Amino acid sequence: MKLILGTRGSKLAVAQSSIVARAIEEHTGVTVELKIIQTRGDAILDKPLAEIGGKGLFTLELENALRTGEIDFAVHSCKDLPTDDVPGLDIVCFPKREDPRDALVGKDLAAGSVVGTGSSRRQDQIAVLESVAFRGIRGNVDTRISKMEQGEYDCVVLAMAGLNRALIRRTDIRPLEVTECVPAPAQGALALQARIGDERVISLLRTIHDMETERSVKAERRFMSELGGGCHASLGAFVQRCPDGFEMYTFVQTDKGSRKNQSVDTDLNRLVDGLIEQVSDLY
Repeated sequence: MKLILGTRGSKLAVAQSSIVARAIEEHTGVTVELKIIQTRGDAILDKPLAEIGGKGLFTLELENALRTGEIDFAVHSCKDLPTDDVPGLDIVCFPKREDPRDALVGKDLAAGSVVGTGSSRRQDQIAVLESVAFRGIRGNVDTRISKMEQGEYDCVVLAMAGLNRALIRRTDIRPLEVTECVPAPAQGALALQARIGDERVISLLRTIHDMETERSVKAERRFMSELGGGCHASLGAFVQRCPDGFEMYTFVQTDKGSRKNQSVDTDLNRLVDGLIEQVSDLY
């Protein structure tokens, strides 16, 4: 028996899909074959996402291949997924989450440093840490690091999950704690998408499902959805378990101001509702 896994063709996408494939093979004995599918987001690498269509740029072609039966399931970076439901398809598995933090790669922050990032969420929070200049950047992880090493930037901001999955080990990587820079909702999580009703495939994928990751990611994405967030909004959200239940970190920046929160509650739904209410007046 064999499953066909659809993935984007970037080095990082292939690396994280390979991790998923190996895990499924180890848990089920089923062979998983990767099929590379280029998305519009992979073909347009020189403009900010908000200018060229947002999150769906990295998912549409994979979803079409899934509907036609070209592939059995797709692996997405969960933070790239729109929050709207996709007809005929469903996210059926969340493997255990990787490190959700952002990280600086390169020189330490100093006044006047040129920092490479196209993310307004990262810019708005890093600007509080140090008086620096920001310059937009696109491309895969290796390309961004290469541009930094060529002197275009003093440092670049990348996701720790991507660095870890791509096995990039450097002495100049400095993770930003979630209190310094609240991650994007679902950052570090992967989402496995399958056809609704394809129980044979779904049962195999569920063997690597992590319930804690699912609960945290769904809470973060609900927070984003309720506030109308996405590529056009400067918004961060991160949930994790703590001794008293759940703790949630949020960051919101709008034209009316910004707000950063950290709250704890034993009930996750109540925690999300409370934070939405606290920041909704900014919209």
